[in-house]
Amino acid sequence: MTRRIASGIAVGMFLLLPAVISPVPANGSTSRALPDKVAPEVLAETSQGRVPVVVFLDDQADLSAALGMKDQDARGWYVYTTLRQHAERTQAGLRAFLDAEGASYQSYWAANMMIVDADRRLVGLLSARSDVAQVDSNRPLRWIEEPSAPVLRARPQSPRVVEWGVMNVNAPSVWATGFTGQGIVIADLDTGIRWTHAALKDHYRGWNGTTADHNYNWHDAIHAAIANPCGTDAPFPCDDNGHGTHTTGTTSGDDGLGNQIGVAPGAKWIGCRNMDQGTGTPVTYTECFQFIIAPTDLNGLNPNPSLRPLVVNNSWTCPVSEGCTTRAELETIVNNTQAAGIFVVGAAGNSGPACSTVADPPAIYSATFTTGAIDITNTLAGFSGRGPSTYYTPNLLKPEISAPGVAVRSATFASDNAYTTQSGTSMAAPHVAGVVALLWSARPQFLRDIAATKTILENTANPAVTVNPAQTCGSTSSTTIPNNSFGYGRVDALAAVNSVPSPTPTPTATSTSTPTSTPTSTPTITPTVTRTATPFTVAVPVPTLSFPVLALLAATLAVASPLLIRRG
Repeated sequence: MTRRIASGIAVGMFLLLPAVISPVPANGSTSRALPDKVAPEVLAETSQGRVPVVVFLDDQADLSAALGMKDQDARGWYVYTTLRQHAERTQAGLRAFLDAEGASYQSYWAANMMIVDADRRLVGLLSARSDVAQVDSNRPLRWIEEPSAPVLRARPQSPRVVEWGVMNVNAPSVWATGFTGQGIVIADLDTGIRWTHAALKDHYRGWNGTTADHNYNWHDAIHAAIANPCGTDAPFPCDDNGHGTHTTGTTSGDDGLGNQIGVAPGAKWIGCRNMDQGTGTPVTYTECFQFIIAPTDLNGLNPNPSLRPLVVNNSWTCPVSEGCTTRAELETIVNNTQAAGIFVVGAAGNSGPACSTVADPPAIYSATFTTGAIDITNTLAGFSGRGPSTYYTPNLLKPEISAPGVAVRSATFASDNAYTTQSGTSMAAPHVAGVVALLWSARPQFLRDIAATKTILENTANPAVTVNPAQTCGSTSSTTIPNNSFGYGRVDALAAVNSVPSPTPTPTATSTSTPTSTPTSTPTITPTVTRTATPFTVAVPVPTLSFPVLALLAATLAVASPLLIRRG
C-alpha cells in the first residue's frame, strides 16, 4: 500500500455531480452503454493491456453545512472528516469487487474516486456498475507550453524596488496602511518551488529563521518520473521547471534587498508539486488539492485541516490531452476546496483572443476565480483566454477579473538569487491571490468568506482595461462591464480594502505561521447551474483607483520568454 493510500493524500476529483446522490447497489447494473461512461482515450489505451484509469463514483459527499460554519477550525475538520468517511463507506463495494478481480488500485477521498490498473475487460465491468459515474484516462500526454502562446520579456533583470505589476494592483498603498498579508497562508500548486530562494525562504511557513520543518508545508504528488531533477516524493520543496518558483514569488516574494516581487510579502506560503516538469494528470492535480484541504506530515500521515491555507493559486490548466476529457474531472475537488474555506484562484489560459477560450479545468468552473492578463498599459494581452465558460448552461462569465501578466519579473529556480521575466495568465493569477491575502489581512472579518470576497474584488475592480480590437463574446461587448474579455476589470487591492470598514478594534498587524480561526459571515448561495450534457445539477456560490501607466517601463517590452504552464 502506497504512502498516498495510507494517508489519504491520494486525490479525488472530477464530476459535475450533485452534492448528494442517493446510494446505489454496489454491484448494480446500468442501462448506459460502455462508451457513455468511458472516455474514448481509455478504450484506446486499454486495447494493449492494463493502464491506470480514473474511476469516479456517483455518490459524492454533501458539504453544504460547511458554508454556514463560523468556527473555521471546525469547518476544516468537518469537510475533511465528511469527505474521508463518505469515501470509505461508499467505496467499500467497489473495493471488494476490485479485490476479487485481483486488480491494483488507489483510493481517494477529496472527491470520491479511485485509480485502477485496468484492461479493456475490467473497464467494461466497471462501466456496468451503477456506483461508477465515469472512467477517464490518467495518462500525461502534454508538454508544458502551448507553442502558439505569445510571451514577452522585459530587458532589465536587476531590482526595480517594486515590480510594475505589484504597483499596478495598488499593493504598496495597502502596505502603507500596515497590512502586507500578515496572518495569511497562500498555497501554490505548480511545478514545485525553490524554497531556499532569497526572495522566498523567509516567507515559507516551514522556515522559522533557523531551521526548516517541511511537515504540513510541502507535498510532492510526483511518485514516478524519468530523469526529473527533483526526483520523486521530494522531502522538501523543489522545482523541476521554474514556473512554480516564479508564481510563488509573485504572491509573496521579497528578498529585502530591492527585489520586491510579491503582492503580499507579509503572507506565508506552502506548496505542492502537481506536475512532472510541466506535465500533470487529473490525479496529480487532485492530490495537491487534497493535501491543502488537510495538510499532512512528510509521511502522508496525521492530517490536520487546521493548517490548511486560506488561498490557493493555480497557474495551470488540465486539457483533454492530460485526461480531463469530460471537463468535469476537477469540479468536485474544486468545489470541496472552496467548501473548506479556501479561496481558489485560477489562470484563464493562454488561448486567446478568440471567444470561449477559457475552455479547460479549473478555469471553467464557477468556484474558480478566473484571471485574465493585462500589460503595463492596462491593455488585455492577446493571448489571454476569453469567456464565456461553455461548461455550464447558461454559459458562465469568465474571466471574473484581470491582473498584470505580461513581462512579469519574479524569482526562478536557477539559483537562490535568480530572476526572470515571463508572460501569461499564469503570471496574472498570483497577483490576484496576493490581493486576496492583503484584503483578508486588512479586513479579517472576511476571512474564508469566499462569496463576499469575490463580490468585493469584482465591485472594486478598475474597469479601465483596453481590448484591442474590441470584441463581443457571449453576446457581451468588451465595452460593457462585466464582459467575457477581462471580466470586471483590473484587480485593485487598495480599492478593495477601502470599500469595507476596518474591524473594531483594529487588529495588531502581527505575523503568524498558521491560519487564524476568525468567524466569517455566512456566504450567500445562488441558484444552481445546470449542465445540458447531464441531468445532474451543480451548486455554485454567488458570484477606483487607477494606477498611472509607466510609459518608461513599457518601452522595455521585447523578446519572448520560454516558460508558460499549459495555457496558464
